[in-house]
Amino acid sequence: MEAGDGCSEAFKGLASNNERIRMLGGEFKTDHDGQDQASSESESVDSGPNNEEFQSLGLIKLDDGDRMNAIIKRKFVSGLGSLGVHSKVEAIHRISYSIGFTKLARLQSFIFHVKAMAKKYGGNANVKYAWFGGSKDEICKVVSHGFGHSGKPENYGPHGCSVHLSPHDSPAGIVEASTPDEDSLRHVLLCRVLLGRTELVRPGTNQYHPSSKEFDSGVDQKYIVWSTNINTHILPEYVVSFRTPSCPKGRRERIQAPLKLTSQWMPFPTLISALSKFLPAHSIALIAKHHRDKKDKKISRHELIQRIREIAGEKLLISVVKSFRRKQLERINRSNSYNKKIAQPSGCS
Repeated sequence: MEAGDGCSEAFKGLASNNERIRMLGGEFKTDHDGQDQASSESESVDSGPNNEEFQSLGLIKLDDGDRMNAIIKRKFVSGLGSLGVHSKVEAIHRISYSIGFTKLARLQSFIFHVKAMAKKYGGNANVKYAWFGGSKDEICKVVSHGFGHSGKPENYGPHGCSVHLSPHDSPAGIVEASTPDEDSLRHVLLCRVLLGRTELVRPGTNQYHPSSKEFDSGVDQKYIVWSTNINTHILPEYVVSFRTPSCPKGRRERIQAPLKLTSQWMPFPTLISALSKFLPAHSIALIAKHHRDKKDKKISRHELIQRIREIAGEKLLISVVKSFRRKQLERINRSNSYNKKIAQPSGCS
């Protein structure tokens, strides 16, 4: 969702529980029609995983037939890659901000900062959806009190008490942080995150605040919300409860041929998708236009690369390409290692 001058209207549905989520172009979007009927009919108070505890926090379980339930579930499982095949979403709960003064104040604070950020950057606040993982206790504390009370400092990451969130299409990055509860369920938060202007934060650095007033948040492999903004720039919206076995089933799967790295190049559509996590919408639209011009043979490949460099910057481009190559190699190694394991007659260790 991109916030602009009409962001107060865009957030109206959250306060009045008239919110609907749909998928558009690979991103979660908010669609409002002012009707509460569909929402109320598709929300359930029936029994389910951790239902009593979540209900006490004002969470509302989505019915299995709810459209939002299906969209979030599909996005989450597909984002887990091969792990998603062996994972199952057990329940999705919506966080209501119309119950309690404190929650309403957090919602209004988020709206205020989105409006201010949009004004600062000419209408584009750069609001994204992202995932946050933790233990059940940590998730409940975030829902009740915000991120400042969600757990020990080491749970936040290498940049002080900043909060790290995985982009909406990469939930696998937070599965490890979502430790199983007493029922072997894991829990993650789907949050709306106000990023503003992001800066690249290199892994291994001890940066714990913006490097200058020009930047509002950081990006490495995840979104980094600095400690001063964790309760004004992150709005948790859903709790997703799921199971993922430590030993995947389906040992009789067909063994695929070993994967090999086939190209030194990063496909332009993949590059544009990766850059969209860091750059504002108008920059991505311009890059996409240049890409179309290249496909129409209006410009050369070299000219396209030069124009992307000018828009994204050399540092960000290098980081994105290196990350792509590293993930390719990791995927190849995992696939080849898995093929070796399932070729052996022994069971899971």
